[in-house]
Amino acid sequence: MNISTISCTRTHILRSFPSLYRGLVHAVLRVGSSSFSSCSSNLLEELPSIKSLLNDGGREFLDSTLKSHLQMLISSIRHSTSEDEVFSSLSQNQSFLSFELTPSLVEKLLLMFEDDWKSALGVFNWATEQPGYEHTSDTFDKMVDVLGKAKQIERMWSFLQETCYRNLISLKTMAKVMRRLAGAGRWEDAVKAFDNLGAFGLKKDTNSMNVLLDTLCKERKVELAREIFVTLKSHISPNAYTFNIFIHGWCNAKRIDEAHWTIQEMKGCGCSPCVISYSTIIRAYCKQSNFEKVFALMGEMEAQGCLPNVVTYTTVMHSLAKLGEFEEALKIYERMKLVGCRPDIMFYNSLIYVLGRAGKLREAVHVFEVVMPTEGVKRDTSTYNNMIAIFCGHLQEQNALNVLKGMEESGLCKPDLRTYDPLLKLRFKLGKIDNILDNLLDDMISKHHLSFDISTYTLLVHGLCRANKCERAYLIFEEMVRKDIMPRYRTCNLLLDEVKRNNMADAAERIEALMRKLKFSKR
Repeated sequence: MNISTISCTRTHILRSFPSLYRGLVHAVLRVGSSSFSSCSSNLLEELPSIKSLLNDGGREFLDSTLKSHLQMLISSIRHSTSEDEVFSSLSQNQSFLSFELTPSLVEKLLLMFEDDWKSALGVFNWATEQPGYEHTSDTFDKMVDVLGKAKQIERMWSFLQETCYRNLISLKTMAKVMRRLAGAGRWEDAVKAFDNLGAFGLKKDTNSMNVLLDTLCKERKVELAREIFVTLKSHISPNAYTFNIFIHGWCNAKRIDEAHWTIQEMKGCGCSPCVISYSTIIRAYCKQSNFEKVFALMGEMEAQGCLPNVVTYTTVMHSLAKLGEFEEALKIYERMKLVGCRPDIMFYNSLIYVLGRAGKLREAVHVFEVVMPTEGVKRDTSTYNNMIAIFCGHLQEQNALNVLKGMEESGLCKPDLRTYDPLLKLRFKLGKIDNILDNLLDDMISKHHLSFDISTYTLLVHGLCRANKCERAYLIFEEMVRKDIMPRYRTCNLLLDEVKRNNMADAAERIEALMRKLKFSKR
């Protein structure tokens, strides 16, 4: 029988071709399940039916085999209390000799144990000893990251200093080290890590200096970063990114004047400010609602020949809309069109939101139905959600449901919880607690497999209480608590009043007990 004509079901492979199955499993473990479909080995070239297996669901079978090996490894070390015990447990288990260890598999294990540094280190050390296996820079960096995240700083240092790993240390590795040290509040050690780069065969240059400065600025130590920069700049030349790091740092520290001064310093050093430089400061001014300075800076950008981009315009328009300045926000759209800046999906989403808030329903629909398709900008979940919210805000439920249907049929994106919130609110607002509400809830759970969060549960409990559906509100409340989603105190209070009014004594007692627990947890 020609093997290419054999139906490649899982059962047939297992029963008829056990050696082939073993070869496949070995190949999966060798190249990693994620890249197996692109493997160009002789096995795949000679057996077209195996390609069919991969395309028709067989990948799930192979992935399950990989998972079983992972599960075997995990169960072997589950009860270990130190990295030495993990190492010993794995070394003594002979069943692991049946497959070849790969960096991909080690990475998966380290990811599984990223919150358990002892197990991760035990796995790493065990893998190091396996014949024919060599760590990659990715597995090494992951182990460094695990130790740093666990604040095992001394262990991380000694790990770095093991000579057998020296060839795996890169600037990316040291960036992780510096960031973990800074995150632990060990600023001086982060600086020492930079000073010791030479010991690891790395250079103290512009790139490595930027890593240190960026690390310190992100930890809100911009003044310390500035002191270090003043010391280093005499022998390490800064670049535009160096100054953008400081612009971000000063803005995050709400010291916008220093950020603006950095623009001038940047020019003095022969570096041209870019749109990111200016837009960062504009965003900071927007947060302060200082639009006088926003527009002045936009004018400065234009005068310098550094035109605002779509992100700049989106930031300004959305910030104006949040303050209720809808007409001013819409003028940003006109200004953007005049300079020929092309809108993207984020801008259109924001524009639809602004038009909706401004009460311009027809214009919002025009952007959604005509402008975006004409410009070739594909809608995403936020686009549909905005239109649904706008229609619900105008009490146009059927139009909102039509948008939802269009979203489901588009194939571009899927509904999320925020898609349904305005529809549920409208149902309660209209006082129509009927089959449509049940249909919406059923679609959320059964059709789109959405799990309710605290916002959705709160919306349902409050809406049902106000609709005099106390028993149903309590059932949803119970489900919420059963899923370990703690209700807000206000929700408990509202439901308690309703169950008491409906003589639901047992329910009232359980709610009161939960309220006492919530009060105690706040102390």
